[in-house]
Amino acid sequence: MLQMKLCGDLVLREKCAPVDAITPELLNTMDEMVNMMREQSGVGLAAPQVGITQRFLVMMDPDTETIYKMINPKIISKSDDTSVMEEGCLSVLGADGLPVYSNVRRPASVVVEWTNERGENLSAQMSGVPARIVQHETDHLDGVLFIDYLSGVKREMLMRKVNRGHK
Repeated sequence: MLQMKLCGDLVLREKCAPVDAITPELLNTMDEMVNMMREQSGVGLAAPQVGITQRFLVMMDPDTETIYKMINPKIISKSDDTSVMEEGCLSVLGADGLPVYSNVRRPASVVVEWTNERGENLSAQMSGVPARIVQHETDHLDGVLFIDYLSGVKREMLMRKVNRGHK
């Protein structure tokens, strides 16, 4: 059984190692992550969030409900256009046990390359919400959380809500 790691757990700040083989264990873990993501009404989950320091993630396009299982994802280009959207994270919870949210500015579209669960190399241009999700989740693989994009004051206000959840 996988366990969700929460803000403050050092595994969330580690840079993840590339996956070098697609094993049955990896595929089972990704399936379990998809189930966790759905149970918690999330749209993405990266390996460090379940305590694994390898470069893989699962995400869902909320408009089409397409599930992506990305192994060694890499964002190879980002648009100059940016957009501000509200972001939350299943690892950054408030006192009520629900994600806390804040507006984050990111590139509006990206091109991402990854290997799927069948070992095929894929790439896609994503914009809007899917671009937001893939950026948020690939950040996790580099030990970056969405709160790192906030100003000091905003981050402090948000972390007060989070810290109340850990008392």
